[in-house]
Amino acid sequence: MRLSDLRRLYQIARLLIRYELVTLIPLYTLKLPLYLAGRLFWFRDRAYRHHPLGVRLRLALQELGPIWIKLGQMLSTRRDLLPVAVADQLALLQDQVPPFDATIAQATIEQLLGGPLTQWFDHFDEQPLACASVAQVHTAYLKVPGRAVVLKVIRPGVRALLLADIRLLYGLARFIQCWWPDGQRLRPLEVVQEYEKTLLDELNLLREAANAIQLRRNFTNSPLLYIPEVFVDYCREGLLVMERIHGIPISDIPKLQAQGIDLQRLAERGVEIFFTQVFRDSLFHADMHPGNIFVSYEHPHDPQYIGVDYGIVGSLSRQDQHYLASNFLAFFNRDYRQVATLHVTAGWVPRETNIEAFEAAIRTICEPIFQKPLGEISFGQVLLSLFSTAQRFNMPIQPQLLLLQKTLLYVEGLGRQLYPQLDLWTTAKPFLESWMRDQMGWSACWRRLKEKAPLWLDQLPQLPGLLHETLQQQQCLQRQLLQQSAAAQHRQRDRVARYWSQLGTTLLLCAALLLAAQIAYWVYPAIIGVAAWLISGFMLHVLTRGV
Repeated sequence: MRLSDLRRLYQIARLLIRYELVTLIPLYTLKLPLYLAGRLFWFRDRAYRHHPLGVRLRLALQELGPIWIKLGQMLSTRRDLLPVAVADQLALLQDQVPPFDATIAQATIEQLLGGPLTQWFDHFDEQPLACASVAQVHTAYLKVPGRAVVLKVIRPGVRALLLADIRLLYGLARFIQCWWPDGQRLRPLEVVQEYEKTLLDELNLLREAANAIQLRRNFTNSPLLYIPEVFVDYCREGLLVMERIHGIPISDIPKLQAQGIDLQRLAERGVEIFFTQVFRDSLFHADMHPGNIFVSYEHPHDPQYIGVDYGIVGSLSRQDQHYLASNFLAFFNRDYRQVATLHVTAGWVPRETNIEAFEAAIRTICEPIFQKPLGEISFGQVLLSLFSTAQRFNMPIQPQLLLLQKTLLYVEGLGRQLYPQLDLWTTAKPFLESWMRDQMGWSACWRRLKEKAPLWLDQLPQLPGLLHETLQQQQCLQRQLLQQSAAAQHRQRDRVARYWSQLGTTLLLCAALLLAAQIAYWVYPAIIGVAAWLISGFMLHVLTRGV
């Protein structure tokens, strides 16, 4: 372990002790030494002892850096799992992380663009519009064509901090994989690799610009979601320039109500947007915490979402899309046998799994939550039940689905805040049924044929040459196999011939010895010797014939 890693561990331990958070650690083997350290060593700062838990947790996550802030952002949407006071404090991590110096931001922008800021922008606001875990946002106006924009700048030193925490996560993953009873099933190293890729991609704002452009194209003229325009000429790896939007933060329920926004329609559209991105486009916004989601002031009875921050997006393979959609539909139809079978077919549970037992376990979890609005469902208990079932049936983690699962938690958390009476199942089922009809049947087959037709027509003139080449390769392969077979048969005949030759020679020697010993019945050795000579000669003739 590097010295820097040890320093980072010390910093984490110190902050946990300083903010009186040791009791939140689930592992007793880690909790006990930290508790003793807090009692014995001088660095235990008691200034925060009487602060509420939510404040202490927010300050600690804030100081620990990006990975920990993202954990707080995700937890802030799960008000069914946390006390309201704690969730309110963690919600401040969505866009109110302490800013870094605006002069550093300005110097970074000028360095990236290669000139003074005034060459491209007017009215640069040194007061940040928003501050998040990885970047900070300032407002300005483009000189040409004079449009209001936001400038997103990566925080200084954030990459080194991320890499240090990722190394610690790898160490923890290796420990879990080796020593935890469920280590192999949880696949911690693959999970950390997936998380590392996601975090490092977020540091490249050119990638975020490309994601935003693709999402904007997917929702062009859509009443569901508006994606701001990106000004690619000004974008760099550490700088993103895009259209400034004006909307109501999705978490500001009183303001939404004052504006006359239809909250039920808004919650239903959030579910529709999620399933559209996942199944229609296979490209979904995977960082949908409330700090990144706004609502347009226009058309309050037909509300439109506005999304920002596309550093983290997810996608699914066609196979995963199909299995997920089939699972959702079977789940909504309460066809638990189909859910169990699909899990086995997709390889999400071992093939030797007892289908009947797995079906019964799924039914036990799912039946109690149907026909209930979100406000009456304890998803904390559902998650614990699912984890217990996964452990019981040796169900491995699917790293490629982690971003999807995280996004689904965000969407469900937003729906709970907007309209607790939302029936998630009734809202999602028609969309999935429509998607499945579109993906199967004659219309889907005809569409895929039309998609592939240009490629097939392009390759059609090459088919005779490819066929001739394939036949030649087949003939060469057959000749090689025949030669190898003949050589193998020749070697086998040689081995058998040597065996019989050695046997005949041995018998002849035995007969000669018996004669030399002048045994009374000399006729028997003579017969044995002649017989051995004849047999060995005959076998040699048969085995070597045609060689």
